[in-house]
Amino acid sequence: MTPALFSHRKHWAARFGTAPFLPMSRAEMTALGWDACDIILVTGDAYIDHPSFGMALVGRLLEAQGYRVGIISQPDWLSADAFRTLGQPTLYFGVTAGNMDSMVNRYTSDRKTRSDDAYTPHGAPNKRPDRAVTVYAQRCREAYPGTPVIIGSIEASLRRIAHYDYWSDTVRRSVLPDSKADLLIFGNAERALLEVTQRLAKGEKIADIRDIRGTGFMVGREWKPADNWLEVLSTELDTPGAIDAHVDPYAMTPSGPTAQTPEGTAPIRIVPKAERLAAKQDVRERTVIRLPDYDQVKNNPSFYAHASRVLHLESNPGNARALRQAHGERDVWLNPPPIPLSTPDMDGVYDLPYTRAPHPSYGDAKIPAWEMIRFSVNIMRGCFGGCTFCSITEHEGRIIQSRSEDSVIKEIEAIRDKTPGFTGVISDLGGPTANMYRMACKSETIEKACRRLSCVFPDICDNLNTDHAPLISMYRRARTLPGIKKVLISSGLRYDLAVRSPEYIKELVQHHVGGYLKIAPEHTEAGPLSKMMKPGMGAYDRFKTLFEAASKSVGKKQYLIPYFIAAHPGTTLEDMLNLALWLKKHDFRLDQVQTFLPTPMALATTMYHTEKNPLKKVLGGKGESVEVVKQGRMRRLHKAFLRYHDAENWPMLREALKEMGREDLIGNSKKHLIPLFQPAGTGKRPEGARILRDVPVKGEPRVAPLASRGRPPQVPKHPLSQRRGGGKSRP
Repeated sequence: MTPALFSHRKHWAARFGTAPFLPMSRAEMTALGWDACDIILVTGDAYIDHPSFGMALVGRLLEAQGYRVGIISQPDWLSADAFRTLGQPTLYFGVTAGNMDSMVNRYTSDRKTRSDDAYTPHGAPNKRPDRAVTVYAQRCREAYPGTPVIIGSIEASLRRIAHYDYWSDTVRRSVLPDSKADLLIFGNAERALLEVTQRLAKGEKIADIRDIRGTGFMVGREWKPADNWLEVLSTELDTPGAIDAHVDPYAMTPSGPTAQTPEGTAPIRIVPKAERLAAKQDVRERTVIRLPDYDQVKNNPSFYAHASRVLHLESNPGNARALRQAHGERDVWLNPPPIPLSTPDMDGVYDLPYTRAPHPSYGDAKIPAWEMIRFSVNIMRGCFGGCTFCSITEHEGRIIQSRSEDSVIKEIEAIRDKTPGFTGVISDLGGPTANMYRMACKSETIEKACRRLSCVFPDICDNLNTDHAPLISMYRRARTLPGIKKVLISSGLRYDLAVRSPEYIKELVQHHVGGYLKIAPEHTEAGPLSKMMKPGMGAYDRFKTLFEAASKSVGKKQYLIPYFIAAHPGTTLEDMLNLALWLKKHDFRLDQVQTFLPTPMALATTMYHTEKNPLKKVLGGKGESVEVVKQGRMRRLHKAFLRYHDAENWPMLREALKEMGREDLIGNSKKHLIPLFQPAGTGKRPEGARILRDVPVKGEPRVAPLASRGRPPQVPKHPLSQRRGGGKSRP
């Protein structure tokens, strides 16, 4: 039985009470009567005291348990001086890059530097270093040697083992040896963080804390928690073991008074199923899987893809085993994922006394991320979609953790009564997805045993409860609160789930859509969809029909705004052309399009790096190949198909269509994709640059990237010959 989150005994410093804001200076500490902080949290974001910002949530949680928590926000990382601002913590430094991965935050999918940072006052760029967790942890160590350093957040979670790094185009080590941190907490950190803090406060050394779920650390090559632990090579998991002959049920020795038991043997006992399952689970809890080591995954794509597959299969808290991976002379050890929070635990976290405002030291500075979420409410965590390009499931898990309706309503009332500038409109009731609230497996036993990577792909699991009634009830109660004019839903909608509840779609369309609803089919073609683990367009069409009918019934003209991804692994030029034709047919002209961005640890990133499909067995010579688009100019061509209506893309698309044998799509009528004419001043590109080489293969073109000046074009494998294995949150 997992203890309640707030069952720990409070620390002695609880006598100081609740701080108006967690202190960011010595002067604030003095005003609170503190001579030191127990914990100092270092973050790459501006400090906003709101539960949507990780450091505020973690800080208030620790404060509620009686610890004195200080914040160092966006410090100057060029020296250790800024990390001494609040003095030496009595327990540890907690380090995070912020709500976003620092590399995703700073660079586009084309590796270009972004001009702003939404989590910084005035949106100013360059206020955090690349790979901020590593840099901050090293500076904390430099500032106060010997003080424990604990790292966490999405950046640390997604780098907990050896991983492909898109920005350097290399396989990098786990963040643990690079940061020199004592402990890494991955996933939802509340349980692990409170237990670690309590044990450190009691005098236990951090090097001895090795048994907490959701934590990772460095150990010697031979280290094990106990002698009775078993180690299994991951390479044995994808191959069949020895096959034992079935026991003949008719040959069992009687066990009654007349039993004739051969000398030296024991009578056969039929073991009940519950006992067998318990024994099996006990073995799993004492088993560690050894992944291929860092050097192997760095140099061998098959081993990298295999390691990625094993890690994702060991992600269910109900059956996951510990993992270890050698990095030189030491191992990274990862305990199983944390147990999800219960609804009372979630309520306790979100009911803490947040001021719901930026720290006063920022004055009147506008912080874009704060402006975006200040009137929104997070109702749940996790996602069971398992989209291969997304980081949500890998970080928060696929088991949905929901707040109670009363807790959500209480927060809406707090926004109404206490948040300056509130006009009566709640901008969002959601989370990673809009409509997975309170959805779960119908059987706790099945849920604990399940090893599927998605509950909704290739089809919605029969064991999944898809009831939208609790969400509908919350929507109706929220929109009828006094002082609330409108409750909008801005989180991404899982339309394949929504079609299971026409009543939900009707409620959504009639009361919670502001004219436009964003959804994410991501693609129209089966090949890329199979690699994304996304549903086919049939679900989109059904949802569109219900959406339009519900809008018409109340006399509203409302529109769906679909999102699509270009250059995702498994996508061919033919796929992108078909998607462009679909957009043309439905008269969509997309302003914002997304090119695939390989984020650490994602399954789609594994496909991008290794050109292998980790959704299937990789080793043993039976792995499925996945051809990918890596060259920048070919990526831009994929993106150009999404913006077929942009005149800047027409020269590139004309050449591509000619080489694909689709000149019939070039012309000036409505049936054509792009016109023959070119508006003056548009579509310019460097002289001599080419998109495709005219080298036909069995009537089809061989595709090559645009050539740089003075360099011959390279000719990769023909993209139209990619294997198509049939199939969001964003990174």
